[in-house]
Amino acid sequence: MTTLATTDTLTKDALTVLQPGFDGTSAPDWLLRRLGEGLASVGLFGRNIHTPEQLAALTAQLRAERGDVLVAIDEEGGDVTRLEVRDGSSFPGNHALGAVDDVDLTRAVAHELGRRLAECGVNLNWAPSADVNANPDNPVIGVRSFGAGTDLVARHTAAYVEGLQSAGVAACTKHFPGHGDTAVDSHHALPRIDVDLETLRARDLAPFLAAIAAGSRSVMSAHILVPALDAERPATLSRRILTGLLREELGYDGLIVTDGMEMQAIAGTYGIERGSVLAIAAGADAICVGGGLNDEDTVLRLRDALVSAVRTGDLAEERLADAAARVRALAAWTRTTEVQGAGVKADVGLVAARRALQVTRGDGYSGPVTGTPFVATFTPEANIAVGDETPWGVAAELRALLPGTEGEGFTGDASGEAALKAAGDRRIVAVVRDAHRHPWMRDAVATLVAARPDTVVVEMGVPQSTPVGSLYVATHGAARVCGTAAAEALTTTH
Repeated sequence: MTTLATTDTLTKDALTVLQPGFDGTSAPDWLLRRLGEGLASVGLFGRNIHTPEQLAALTAQLRAERGDVLVAIDEEGGDVTRLEVRDGSSFPGNHALGAVDDVDLTRAVAHELGRRLAECGVNLNWAPSADVNANPDNPVIGVRSFGAGTDLVARHTAAYVEGLQSAGVAACTKHFPGHGDTAVDSHHALPRIDVDLETLRARDLAPFLAAIAAGSRSVMSAHILVPALDAERPATLSRRILTGLLREELGYDGLIVTDGMEMQAIAGTYGIERGSVLAIAAGADAICVGGGLNDEDTVLRLRDALVSAVRTGDLAEERLADAAARVRALAAWTRTTEVQGAGVKADVGLVAARRALQVTRGDGYSGPVTGTPFVATFTPEANIAVGDETPWGVAAELRALLPGTEGEGFTGDASGEAALKAAGDRRIVAVVRDAHRHPWMRDAVATLVAARPDTVVVEMGVPQSTPVGSLYVATHGAARVCGTAAAEALTTTH
């Protein structure tokens, strides 16, 4: 006869599987208290980070309470940065690395990013994205993917995992079983991928197999419905997908982490308490929550929901204990792993951004940008994963090279005419992001090029449209270093 563990053991295990966030740049008392009671992980976001020195002090504060705490962060580089959320990333992001297609460079970039994280006391990175960006209209992945080719994504995912973990930071390959063929953002609703099993295996699973072979210490589930695998429950809550496919068929033995449970794909359909119970029962080991829910009440509600589910028989005690053990095992790895590799240059991100540029001269090419140009930045709605506080574009970077450069942001159907009026007789640099997804943006660029053939166009998203303008530069990402590389290219004779 199986007897339930003591309340203390159940409570500790329930706390152990949570990865909550919090507000502020120092740890609140409630968080430190829960670390003492069994909480084993903390998730950090842009709101928690001001400077590298402050971040190091924060992680030291956490470790003073629990020496083996997992400190996790969503630091992909490129568009999704938490370390440099206010200034833009020093690393160009996955799509730029895929455009270069040099796995040694990808490995070096990931190692340097990991080194900076480790230096600040972060030991788990919710990265890289192994999603194959099969749908050009994907609103949430885009430049976060290495590209649209399975083999390309697989080899760079493996290189990224190797580079990151060689710096002593655990990788978390995401979003299993693949979020690339969606037209809905799971932050807002539950996406559905309607392709056959053969396509899924050949296209979407291959990068995860590569990550597993490379030793990825954790994998993050996707909040997506994939009827070919499970017609009833999204991947995060599906035993068929997390246990049957990932664990048993693919042989993965590391930590399985959920994507943020406060995202509407789960919170809006199951609720975070029931969703968390179902996720652990399905085979997940750690519940990521805190991107939008970051208080003690959330932690206590999830803890109590898990304990109650064990006591009512809705969640096997052994499954919760196994999940908690896997969290502790990863924490142990972060304390014992040896940092490998050396000699990566600190500016490797800028080097990668420069190599990723695609520069195309138009028929009306009239030389590099000089003098005091006008930068018209056409701004789409912000991706929630990216956030709207991280700056992007080329205006600041171009101004550093050409003092007196001015710029303005535009959006909506009359953007082209407004930009023309604001520019006056200055040469126009039009900056767009995923123009193929925004008809108003394409119309604005067409208006500018028709009226001013010497207009320069910089595409900082996924380049899909035909190059236009007297000079067209595709950066394959909107990180700060992408803007720097683009500004250099605009002011150089080609």
